[in-house]
Amino acid sequence: MRALELWGGHEQTVNRVGGAFHDQTVRSGHEHRIEDLDRFAALGLKALRYPVLWERVAPHAPDQFDWEWTDLRLARIRELGMRPIAGLLHHGSGPRYTSLVDPAFAPLFARYARAAAERYPWIDDWTPINEPLTTARFSALYGHWYPHLADEHMFWAALLNQVEGVQLAMAQIRAVNPAARLLQTEDLGRSYATRAVAHQAEFDNVRRWMTWDLLTGRVTPGHPLWARLDSFGFGDRLRAVADAPCPPDVLGVNHYLTSDRFLDHRVERYPPHRVGGNAFMTYADVEAVRVALPAPGGLEGALEEAWARYGLPLAVTESHNGCTREDQVRWIQEAWEIAGRLRVRGVEVQAITAWALLGAFDWNSLLTRHIGHYEVGAFDVRPPEPRPTAVAGELARIGSGSGERHPGCDGPGWWRRDLRLEFQPVYRTVETPEPRAEWSAAAGSRRPLLITGATGTLGKALARACEWRGLAYRLTRRHELDLSHEGSIERVLDACEPWAVINAAGFVRVDDAENEAGACMAANAEGAVRLARACRDRGLPNVAFSSDLVFNGRLDRPYVESDRPAPLNVYGLSKARAERDILDLGGRALMIRTAAFFSPYDPHNFAAYLTRTLAAGAPFEAAEDLIVSPTYVPDLVDATLDLLIDGETGVRHLANQGAVSWAEFARHVAVALNLDTGLVRSRHHGEFDWAARRPRYAALATERGEVMPPLDTAIARYAAIVVEAEFAPEAEALAEGARPNLFERARPRVS
Repeated sequence: MRALELWGGHEQTVNRVGGAFHDQTVRSGHEHRIEDLDRFAALGLKALRYPVLWERVAPHAPDQFDWEWTDLRLARIRELGMRPIAGLLHHGSGPRYTSLVDPAFAPLFARYARAAAERYPWIDDWTPINEPLTTARFSALYGHWYPHLADEHMFWAALLNQVEGVQLAMAQIRAVNPAARLLQTEDLGRSYATRAVAHQAEFDNVRRWMTWDLLTGRVTPGHPLWARLDSFGFGDRLRAVADAPCPPDVLGVNHYLTSDRFLDHRVERYPPHRVGGNAFMTYADVEAVRVALPAPGGLEGALEEAWARYGLPLAVTESHNGCTREDQVRWIQEAWEIAGRLRVRGVEVQAITAWALLGAFDWNSLLTRHIGHYEVGAFDVRPPEPRPTAVAGELARIGSGSGERHPGCDGPGWWRRDLRLEFQPVYRTVETPEPRAEWSAAAGSRRPLLITGATGTLGKALARACEWRGLAYRLTRRHELDLSHEGSIERVLDACEPWAVINAAGFVRVDDAENEAGACMAANAEGAVRLARACRDRGLPNVAFSSDLVFNGRLDRPYVESDRPAPLNVYGLSKARAERDILDLGGRALMIRTAAFFSPYDPHNFAAYLTRTLAAGAPFEAAEDLIVSPTYVPDLVDATLDLLIDGETGVRHLANQGAVSWAEFARHVAVALNLDTGLVRSRHHGEFDWAARRPRYAALATERGEVMPPLDTAIARYAAIVVEAEFAPEAEALAEGARPNLFERARPRVS
């Protein structure tokens, strides 16, 4: 068995919704960045799944080809020492002159495959059509993608057209290159169910194999689905497919945390949007990992089942997790470790593929809407140049076979922890692969993240986020770590041995600072610099927080990172000095400018005061002439932790996207909570008895890539938690400890 390889691929789907084609290569910017290939090669990838897509090369007519884009990139891939795995159709229905249910689809597709092979006779590895079964479901059974059908007969027709297309395409490719290999991909999960829905789970668990069963010639009389397809009139086509088998040289297993499903007839246990059904009954369809005990078999179970069924070489051809950064890293690590364990047991796993290297757009809506939802990959494409994340660092470690794992990513992913259970647990009784000891949660890191500021809003919020994300941490109070004494700092750092430090302590009373300038400077500037220096001397990453109040508000646009500070008050001056002195130290410092906190877990912020005041029926006064960018604290701490884990340094602006006056912000929150907006009274800021001057316009934007959600979505999430807490039997406890569901960012792979 040859050595386990690391492969890669960027999300390259071209799917059609109505008359519009959605191209992930264009949306990620890779269309115009050939230099991305050098970034990929630097990770140590041996092979790259790459688009030579029919819709892109021959969009107008079957015999009109534009190879310029693929010529340049495939040549560069070859120069960089990676093997291309050419994909000809990726979740598409083909160009406008055909579709998945067109009787001429397969021969038309084979003509294109022949042209591609003649153009690139040196390419040995091919995936003519990615995930035929999944694409047929989304296009012809569920109606999400073109041709938007919801008919089982047409679903099977779409699947057979694709399988016949693969057969004919490989025949044409091998006529040019007899050594060509077929790497056939498919999303592979398993359905679990309550006994009342066992019939649907049994059907799903047979249907999931149909792409590979058809290609290997297994769908003959006696196959569990032969009679069903024969009843639709497909008997002759099934015989023809079985008589000319085209077994894959490698089974490409695509598996996500959402691939394993759980079907439950007790629909009252689940929200309405999780409820569907079949012709016989209504049932909920949810991710098995969120409800099943024991946990589903996951990737290891899927690979074992595929090996037992076919005995063909395997590769994990998609491995992506749209979640927090450390869990993205843990997912890659786990996939690599699973492959190693299986190889020891004799299962021929050839490669793990780092999928979505450039992230993915709008998979949360199954690519049916162009709304800009983005999941970061190994590179974050939102900055002017793609920014490597901690995932890229882990891939480079795996690809080179050397280096240390990221200390902040030790410990089990959320799918291995108790908080994976979003719904009332259900003990599964269907016979399935039993959980192995290796699937149990690993021990957490012994090197914590050190966080100062245990009594403050930010320190407590960071600790909550670490609890939720499974990050080892230590939260310190002033008597434990006194930033005014170098010896105290050194003692704590030596005893704790953290892998990074976040300084969330400081003087926060803006108006009091005018009369307590010495104390403010000591805490926000001198103490912060003292801690940063100790971190630099130990080579530790260090995060400090600054403020929009470092600016004077005289610009007529939002401030970005490169704008020069010019504070109007003592508090802003303390933060500006801290920025300058910490960054001048060098080292691995990340300085985050932020503004106008609001959070459902802290009673001492503008939105909380507003909520209590309006709920009591009292008027609330707010400045109408000061423009800010309010920052939702849960978003801030998650983005901070992601950037820290990624190894980011320098100045970053983190505030929710938007610029509003304080009075406008108050009205937006009131609307979201269904409170009386008429009670919000707009005032000129000079009417308030504030000692410190405020900048007129202090909105924050970024030139380094936006990582914070829009303000309107943050306000909606704030309101949802406040309302939930209001009606919870233990509202106070909920407000203190509840967190939004971070898992909602996982890519939905709906069954």
